[in-house]
Amino acid sequence: MPSRIVNLLVGPESDGMRLDAFLASAPDMPSRSACARLVEEGAVTINETPATSKSERVLLGDRVRALVGEEQPQGGPLAPNPYIDLDVRFEDEHLIVLSKQAGLVCHPSPGHVDDTLANALVAHCGYAHLGMLQGEERPGIVHRLDMDTTGLMVAAKDDATQKALQDLIRLRVLDRRYVALVHGYVAHDEGTIETGIARSTRDRIRMAVSDSPGAREAITTFRVLERFEAGRRDDGYTLVECHLYTGRTHQIRVHMRHVGHPLVGDQLYGRGDERQNLGLSRQFLHSWHIRFDHPATGETIELADRLPEDLLDVLESLKESSMGRTAVGERICPGLGVSG
Repeated sequence: MPSRIVNLLVGPESDGMRLDAFLASAPDMPSRSACARLVEEGAVTINETPATSKSERVLLGDRVRALVGEEQPQGGPLAPNPYIDLDVRFEDEHLIVLSKQAGLVCHPSPGHVDDTLANALVAHCGYAHLGMLQGEERPGIVHRLDMDTTGLMVAAKDDATQKALQDLIRLRVLDRRYVALVHGYVAHDEGTIETGIARSTRDRIRMAVSDSPGAREAITTFRVLERFEAGRRDDGYTLVECHLYTGRTHQIRVHMRHVGHPLVGDQLYGRGDERQNLGLSRQFLHSWHIRFDHPATGETIELADRLPEDLLDVLESLKESSMGRTAVGERICPGLGVSG
């Protein structure tokens, strides 16, 4: 394999950075996980001394040298797309936790060929460093978020990690929590919705609560965070946190509609009145918190993600009609970026 030598000088902006992050930040260098492997393989020196740890901190004035092998690209059906921003919140050689933006589809589908999260993951990691248990068109995918749902999700860099993470979901110990704004006054502070969910027999795009033999079990719990009083043109709103115990397609959206509280802005299951949707053209749904034990290291990975600006703006517009937060809401809302 052909190689090249890369010489780098640590400047003020990089003082104190982890070695793997410093290497990955340099022009024409591979991904952070690939840079970590270079360190492990003994291909990196700092001031002519072999680097011993990818987490070692570089200091102002250090001279870093790396012997970088030029890997031959490994083919796959997806075109790498390096122009899609990946907001990575945690990454090591096994997995990535990222915050997905609105409008990004997780994997190819009709109308979305090379503009998906999967294309971005191929560009970031390469096919050789992504789990393939879901097939070559879904590299690294462990669980999905709908196109217009934002927030935290996990991708796997190898088959073993991908299987382990999917097992955690099946065992209901990969903790995923979402924040949603729904129409109406939710009377109970907490509750559980347990139904079957299947594809609608009337509209193949939609999912529906069903007791048919082919329906799959779906369990969602919710806790009220804050309530907003009704206005002249609406019946009020409730901010809730939803906890998924299963991962069915459109599960939260279908369940909240089922109990009479569809998500604000939901174009598929919600209400069509733009004023009642508070100007939103996408569902108010955000994956805000995730917690699991790392399959390889045993480390507890726990991350939170504040609401994006468009959803914060909606809550700001409702501020004067607040009926107050619950005790749970008092704890959670500040972490979402919601002002008091």
